[in-house]
Amino acid sequence: MMTSQSADRTVYVKTIDVIDLPREVREQAEGLEQIYAVHDSAGQQLALVGDRKLAFALAREHDYAPVLVH
Repeated sequence: MMTSQSADRTVYVKTIDVIDLPREVREQAEGLEQIYAVHDSAGQQLALVGDRKLAFALAREHDYAPVLVH
């Protein structure tokens, strides 16, 4: 039986300023000023990517419906 949370295939794409990230992550950002975090409906971070289009493509590739968070 599916719970309502497991049936929710919406993910949220949020812009993150690299400067606000932990040092280890900043070092991997390769000079980017912003990256994109993908979160599920419970708020769990699923991915960090360097490009908005990639964030949306990655979500869709895994059968999620991405929504941009402002």
